[in-house]
Amino acid sequence: MLFQKNIEPRCAYCARGASLGEDKVLCPKKGVVAPGGSCRSFRYDPLKRVPPKPAAADFSKLKDEDFRLD
Repeated sequence: MLFQKNIEPRCAYCARGASLGEDKVLCPKKGVVAPGGSCRSFRYDPLKRVPPKPAAADFSKLKDEDFRLD
């Protein structure tokens, strides 16, 4: 499945809201709101959501023996 079914409502990725920068969203129902807020008329727009960056791998704990095929 490409998208989760249980998305936490946030104004930052609502189909009805328009971004006014990184810290404000223009909502037709509530006016100017914070991107972390939400209301009952939330509609999910997957194209507005930016997924978190993956964690960087830490290879410093690995040894040369871990990469041998003996």
